[in-house]
Amino acid sequence: MASTKEKVLALAHQYFEDTVANRRHLHQNPELSFEEYNTSAFVKAQLDQLGIPYEVKADTGIVALIKGELASDEVIALRADMDALPIQEVEGRPYGSNTPGVMHACGHDVHTSSLLGTAKILHSLKAEFGGTVKLIFQPGEERLPGGASLMIKEGALQNPAPSAIIGQHVMPFIEVGKVGFREGKYMASCDELFMTVKGRGGHGAHPHQNIDPIVITAHIITALQQIASRFADPRTPTVLSFGKIIANGATNIVPDQVYLEGTFRTFDEQWRAEAHETMVKMAVGIAESMGATCDFEVRKGYPFLINEPELTRSARTFAEEYLGKENVVDLDLWPAAEDFSYYSQEINACFYRLGTGNKTKGITSAVHTPTFDVDESSLELSTGLMAYITLRRLGY
Repeated sequence: MASTKEKVLALAHQYFEDTVANRRHLHQNPELSFEEYNTSAFVKAQLDQLGIPYEVKADTGIVALIKGELASDEVIALRADMDALPIQEVEGRPYGSNTPGVMHACGHDVHTSSLLGTAKILHSLKAEFGGTVKLIFQPGEERLPGGASLMIKEGALQNPAPSAIIGQHVMPFIEVGKVGFREGKYMASCDELFMTVKGRGGHGAHPHQNIDPIVITAHIITALQQIASRFADPRTPTVLSFGKIIANGATNIVPDQVYLEGTFRTFDEQWRAEAHETMVKMAVGIAESMGATCDFEVRKGYPFLINEPELTRSARTFAEEYLGKENVVDLDLWPAAEDFSYYSQEINACFYRLGTGNKTKGITSAVHTPTFDVDESSLELSTGLMAYITLRRLGY
């Protein structure tokens, strides 16, 4: 009799061409965050063909259920995101985006097509396992407030409530055929900073008559670097960066105000809240001490992502069984953010990386770039591995 691994490998291979076709369809028809209406309809049609029941959440999100026919109350959730980015894809690809200025530049087309492939495998084997697999196809990972938060609010983790949730994400810096895991804290929280320093502009030759917001802003930026270098516990990675500064003056004109945008990232929720208060207090205080005012908004984004150790350890073990130890690698802390973190703050979660790069084929571009692409052979691994981890967690 064939083993679980042999059955899953065979089915992943059997459904591989369908998975590639689904990925290419999604890649050619990308939709921005919270606008995934056609994508959602496509996923529903695929589920209808399989006879898998589902319900709609958060307008374009979908929660589907595959129930094993053996006796078990265990519930495991699997997640994929569906939205694309406002990026113009490079020309010349036969499966390139048909929508100007919109592209699947973060691999969500891979995630969605892979989960559909995993659904086919699990549905094919439902007579051989017990428990329920909850499939979560969510909108809006790329834009606040994050589709995961909306899915949770609308009950995606209830009725039935999963004991664990598993997600995967493309990683172009890992070669195809490999996957990566990390236990514990993995990805950072992410907050957006918006600041306006208001002074009094005037002629650059008469600085004594002005309240120079540029000089004051320079003091604020320099002082705020102490948030990471002096206020943060050095054992807690912390990033504070400003990437946009607008001061519409001229060589001899001091403007009335300076506008800034930045990002704050860390791996501890208590310190995160403290840092928000400290940043605002410092910036406002410095501005006022120099005769100006400062409006400082912290737009709170995603929390940090934590991979529950036991779940992640077992998922890694199952990945080693499926792929071989040599094809499972360790991941470092990653200061980018992901709204899968909302799930990880609610239930046991495991978020791992799927290798999609191939240096020999020139597939090396980072996500969120116009040249991003994946080695599509990863789609056979992505569907099979997630199915195998799920079945092994269910005791099959």
